[in-house]
Amino acid sequence: MKDQKSESGGGYVRADQIDLKSLDEQLQRHLSRAWTMENNKSKNDGDQGEGETQRLTQNNNSTTITRHEWEIDPSKLIIKSVIARGTFGTVHRGIYDGQDVAVKLLDWGEEGHRSEAEVASLRAAFTQEVAVWHKLDHPNVTKFIGATIGSSELNIQTENGHIGMPSNICCVVVEYCPGGALKSYLIKNRRRKLAFKVVVQLALDLARGLSYLHSKKIVHRDVKTENMLLDKTRTVKLADFGVARIEASNPNDMTGETGTLGYMAPEVLNGNPYNRKCDVYSFGICLWEIYCCDMPYPDLSFSEVTSAVVRQNLRPEIPRCCPSSLANIMKRCWDANPDRRPEMEVVVFMLEAIDTSMGGGMIPLDQPQGCLCFRRYRGP
Repeated sequence: MKDQKSESGGGYVRADQIDLKSLDEQLQRHLSRAWTMENNKSKNDGDQGEGETQRLTQNNNSTTITRHEWEIDPSKLIIKSVIARGTFGTVHRGIYDGQDVAVKLLDWGEEGHRSEAEVASLRAAFTQEVAVWHKLDHPNVTKFIGATIGSSELNIQTENGHIGMPSNICCVVVEYCPGGALKSYLIKNRRRKLAFKVVVQLALDLARGLSYLHSKKIVHRDVKTENMLLDKTRTVKLADFGVARIEASNPNDMTGETGTLGYMAPEVLNGNPYNRKCDVYSFGICLWEIYCCDMPYPDLSFSEVTSAVVRQNLRPEIPRCCPSSLANIMKRCWDANPDRRPEMEVVVFMLEAIDTSMGGGMIPLDQPQGCLCFRRYRGP
């Protein structure tokens, strides 16, 4: 996809025509434009502020200093070892004001490597992530602690001293989840599989977190097991709101390819308008992955998955050993028609019913489900 077309906002392209190497950058630019338009609209409606910023004017001059309520004090931050790496930066262990934290450092390239417009766009996307995240408060959403937009004056303390941060670096500080990513947990249990009660517990945590987001009119748009973290009690917490967005009142305002291959809903893959139901579809894929401890469509390319999901109604193969109650949730969540997919609060209700039935002894609790009949999908 050409940058010129991406920046014009005058249309979209099919997902199978995207240049994967530049996908992240294209998504960030798309989000920046959308977020800026929404912010401008909110300002015009007189709905600005809400405690978001504090404006300080000194000596009666025209200089205005704007400070966000979510900004951290860098002098209280200690950065430790790297625990994950991504396209635009790294995630570190850290300590903030005596608390164990995870620090997401976003680095968009060396000074001069990107244009001012590109850096401004990426910073706008960063601000969007923070604006969505810092207002959330739910046991199944990773707790946001603070953030800062880097500047040449910013110094962050490390175990070896203080380091200056380039002006294009930003950081997000969140609670540290020692259990790591849900995907890693599933990979570790790939051979043995999970006890059914654990499957239901993980699925309920994820469903409750998404239901909360949707109640706040937030669409996550990148629901996948890599973006779910486990705390020390194995509670699932939603993370990574880099592409999350306030749901538009007009579905036509939400278009474009956003998400991760294998989890993306057909309407998103096809470049059609979408809403929160794209998260419901992704949840259905995650539910299958939690039960099977396997990856959906591991042997298919991007274009093959796009074509098969959209045109041939391809979905992961549900093992015969999967209880019908759980299989029914999967099928309803990944229905091709978004309007027929249940709301996440309904999914929570259905999973709670399964959880209750297990308490009554109707389903074995501690034995691994085994999935002996499971066969990995090998393509059409």
